[in-house]
Amino acid sequence: MLAVKALLVDFDGTACLQDVSELLLDAFGEAGWERFDDAVDRGEMGLREAAEHQVAMLRGSLDELLAFALERAELAPTFAPFVAWAEERDLPLVLASDGFAFYIRPILDRAGLGHLEVVTNELVEADGGWTLRHPNGHPECIGCGTCKMLAAQGLRERHGPVAFVGEGQSDRYGALYSDTVFAKDALVEICEQDGVPYRRWETFDDVRVALEDADTLPGPVAPERCPGWRTA
Repeated sequence: MLAVKALLVDFDGTACLQDVSELLLDAFGEAGWERFDDAVDRGEMGLREAAEHQVAMLRGSLDELLAFALERAELAPTFAPFVAWAEERDLPLVLASDGFAFYIRPILDRAGLGHLEVVTNELVEADGGWTLRHPNGHPECIGCGTCKMLAAQGLRERHGPVAFVGEGQSDRYGALYSDTVFAKDALVEICEQDGVPYRRWETFDDVRVALEDADTLPGPVAPERCPGWRTA
């Protein structure tokens, strides 16, 4: 029996090899979009506010944006086998993303993984441009567009201990509230700063092997109040 009972997986840079939102900003965005990421790193704004500024900088039709994303985005080669492994064990797997969102379902559909649950934002057209809605945000906190803390907590309440797999700044709060964490890239330093036990990973084969070998889990750090808490 596996110690973990549910899986929460980031999309951009994790299930998908590329950060598709950043690819789109490079190709269709106004110059200087990176300054909002820098502001998040300095603690001057939350992820939601940064993404809302950035998505407003996109130019192009939805068809153009989606065609570009589908041409360049590639799921990690080990992700589909990992999904199959989880499904064979009745292990729920949820994708959570704080990106621009609209490309996730088409990328999954193309790979035969359109049945996966996705917790993310919604891209909508407004005043000739683009904006984001946040159906999976926290009801009070506006720090993130998609609240990965709530995603982790909800999975645990329904199924039991949760494993989180991620790589970046937007994964910080999912990692804090999960029972075991797999981190690479920027998430490694973030976990170390937050005191979150983690295991390094490169492929989903690494995650699978570690979960099969794990008899016990560290448990969530779970501060009483999320350190990303922001209100209007």
